[in-house]
Amino acid sequence: MTFDLILKGGSVAAPGGLETADIGVRGGRIARIGILEAAQAGRVVDCAGLTILPGVIDSQVHFREPGLEHKEDLASGSLAAVMGGVTGVFEMPNTRPSTASADALAEKVSRAAGRMWCDHAFYMGATAENADDLAELERVPGCCGVKLFMGASTGDLLVWDDATIARVFRAGRRRVAIHAEDEQRMRNRRHLADEGGHARFHPVWRDDESAMLATRRAVALARETRRRVHILHVTTPAELEFLSQHKDIASCEVLPQHLTLAAPDCYDRLGAYAQMNPPIRSAEHRDGLWFWLNQGVVDVLGSDHAPHTRAEKDQPYPASPSGLTGVQTLLPLMLDHVANGRLSLQRLIDLTSAGVTRLFNLIGKGRLAVGYDADFSVVDLKKQWTITHAQQASRVGWTPFDGMTVTGKPVGTIIRGQVVMWEDVVEGAPIGAPMRFQETLRD
Repeated sequence: MTFDLILKGGSVAAPGGLETADIGVRGGRIARIGILEAAQAGRVVDCAGLTILPGVIDSQVHFREPGLEHKEDLASGSLAAVMGGVTGVFEMPNTRPSTASADALAEKVSRAAGRMWCDHAFYMGATAENADDLAELERVPGCCGVKLFMGASTGDLLVWDDATIARVFRAGRRRVAIHAEDEQRMRNRRHLADEGGHARFHPVWRDDESAMLATRRAVALARETRRRVHILHVTTPAELEFLSQHKDIASCEVLPQHLTLAAPDCYDRLGAYAQMNPPIRSAEHRDGLWFWLNQGVVDVLGSDHAPHTRAEKDQPYPASPSGLTGVQTLLPLMLDHVANGRLSLQRLIDLTSAGVTRLFNLIGKGRLAVGYDADFSVVDLKKQWTITHAQQASRVGWTPFDGMTVTGKPVGTIIRGQVVMWEDVVEGAPIGAPMRFQETLRD
């Protein structure tokens, strides 16, 4: 047997569980899993002592291109992804101009060619203007689905009234990803942020009820229109308890930031560098998220990587913008939680690869199985190391987790059989390609 690549002697997270095995790759896909003693390959990578996971997919990132490249672009954001063991990303539409037309999405796909290090897809932003056209727009090649901002956005991408949301839901069939914060309540409470004058007032302004109101409204409209929805970055246990009763129509995501940090400590230490939407809340909220995650309610993890420059973050609150870096630290943080017994490795795999594939009907991703794309996140589960600003490949060069010591480190990122990153060194040129979905297959 001859292969293009063999990963030798790693602990493989195959469908049957962890097993020591070799993986043979041919033509960018997994060709054989087992003991390949007599096989030959163009390249053999020694994975003894390492664990081979299905490629991690981060289903919520903001790479800021076009229009905001001073913060990030498709090249720098995807470099941060592969440095953190991430093999694929879904990128958000709140760029300048917004990604709200077939031409705008096609331009992103074109910009990504030869520049993005990881595989990718792009959300189509829902607006009042394009709502009736979304059934066709959601099927543009390279589109992972529709994104709707019920709050925390500006201009055309803010769709906060029930009538327009219902129009969006009635046009198309794919799962709609939602930023669920109630815009009217947040406008009514904005004075609390102005009067507080410090980021510790962020979760006071954007309180639990702002999130819960929007989530309830989204699910009610989903039922009325019979449209599947995906509630992004859930921050309150009450929302997860509510969503547990609506799993037939509503999936949900949580973030490592909300599972790791807690108020008021994070705001006292980091100020606006802990400011994001929805906010990081109390330790009780964090513990509640963990409870419902371990009850199986949470479907996926994303990073909501949303970089801002230090100059922007250093503005006095609430002029400081919301958003944290995260794509490079998603996997390290969650491996540390695995090491500390907060979740199993199998559950992490489901949250970062299999779950994304299941919800969004990805083709060829999310499993270590013959015939699937040879996407691997290779990790050292026992490696103890410290996260620093200097390691970050993001253009802004900072992380809220600077100085945090974690156990578990991404060692390699392999995409369609190509070693893209190994031991903190990137190899070759960017090879990222658009991901494929069942709904975007054309006759």
